Amino acid sequence: MLKHKNKKQKHRVNRGKNENESGKGELVFKEDGQESGQVIKMLGNGLLKAMCFGGVKRLCHIGGKLRKRVWIDTSDVILVDLGDYQDNKADVILKYNADETGSLKAYGELPEHTDTLGPGDDDEIQFDDTGDDNEDIDDI
Repeated sequence: MLKHKNKKQKHRVNRGKNENESGKGELVFKEDGQESGQVIKMLGNGLLKAMCFGGVKRLCHIGGKLRKRVWIDTSDVILVDLGDYQDNKADVILKYNADETGSLKAYGELPEHTDTLGPGDDDEIQFDDTGDDNEDIDDI
């Protein structure tokens, strides 16, 4: 049994391994029983709504291992495993990053019209003017 002289040593011994897998794996293509899709809405409790590129909206469940390691947000491209019994439910297997999404579009696995409007892409949003330009602040 290890004897710890102080609390800092105990903290270092119990620390987990650093498992960063950013960009080191190979590109994963969809197989039979799998479909690519884009996240429409996060529902909470490990659930999300996704629009699959086959044209079907599905309720998807994020498994525990993926939920702890990967952050999934709206407009992300994901790979889902289709359920055996219900067509409108699926399990999330993988989240594609931006580089992988571009590669999949180049290979023809994803359609070109995927809307990748992320949280920082406010430049493409246009707002309609609802106010009167003739109204002066002094008149109010």
